[in-house]
Amino acid sequence: MHAKKIQFSRQATTFYFDAAFSNLKKLVPQKTSVLVTDEHVFAAHQKHFKGWNTIVLKAGEEYKVQATLDSLFEQLLAMKADRTWTLVGVGGGVVTDMTGYAASVYLRGVKFGFVPTTILAMVDAAIGGKNGIDVGLYKNMIGTINQPQFLLYDASLLKTLPLSEWRNGFAEVIKHAAIMDAPMFKELESRNVLFYQKNKVALQKLLQRNAMLKSKVVKEDEFEKDRRRLLNFGHTLGHAVEKQYELMHGESVAIGMAFAAKLSQEMLHFKGIDRLVKLIDQYGLPITAGYDKQKVFDVLVSDKKREGEQMNFILLEKIGKAVIRKIPLQEIYKLI
Repeated sequence: MHAKKIQFSRQATTFYFDAAFSNLKKLVPQKTSVLVTDEHVFAAHQKHFKGWNTIVLKAGEEYKVQATLDSLFEQLLAMKADRTWTLVGVGGGVVTDMTGYAASVYLRGVKFGFVPTTILAMVDAAIGGKNGIDVGLYKNMIGTINQPQFLLYDASLLKTLPLSEWRNGFAEVIKHAAIMDAPMFKELESRNVLFYQKNKVALQKLLQRNAMLKSKVVKEDEFEKDRRRLLNFGHTLGHAVEKQYELMHGESVAIGMAFAAKLSQEMLHFKGIDRLVKLIDQYGLPITAGYDKQKVFDVLVSDKKREGEQMNFILLEKIGKAVIRKIPLQEIYKLI
């Protein structure tokens, strides 16, 4: 296990790479900590939860809502959890989002950390302090920006993941490469999901590289006034199709990236569209989907990135370099 500490505005987060789940006992006291997980993770890794206070939530994005949080709060109160306690989210992005939000508001704030169990959570969802819940069709509408104390990376937890979850996470890896790491993009082009499943050393390096890339951007712009917006590449259209068509997050982002690449070609003469589309396909992700244009547009205009009649859209100038552009909503409507 080796540690890297990143200081954000109000809280430092320590990343423990090449770690084992058993290392968690060194980071938090068992008696005054609560592991928050979902039924899938609990069933797959039951032995890890022995001896810990544990709350098991229903699994899936459809449960990332206020009612689930209310149940979580009731269980914490029944455990007599006070302000000295720590919440630890053990799971994918839904679990870490809800645990971080619950910890931020329970008793007006308690300490929390994460043990991400999916590629998506390890490279993206659990990093950066965005915590929250969905409201109807609108993703992450209610929440906070509050950094965890730690993230513990145990790559052995990924062994139980189905192939679809590996692909799901690689959408965010491709995104990071496309917006700010051309050498990583080239590395991904020469490999595939199967390579990383079989090569533990390469996987550990990739996880750490992505975690540090995202952390650097968040450190520079924690509250998303400028540079952090680049991380939304592929997410504007992606979020609009995800909830309506029950797609996985990575699938939606992949579709959103292909659309953003098309916009980039139209508006910035981006020349890498074929490379990006080929890479998305190489990692088993979709490039497009049949959807109702008007329904998707109606959700899209409610996105947090909208400012009046314009949308802050992330486009590519070239592979490894993204820019923020304000695009009129009607222009986006025409191109969907």
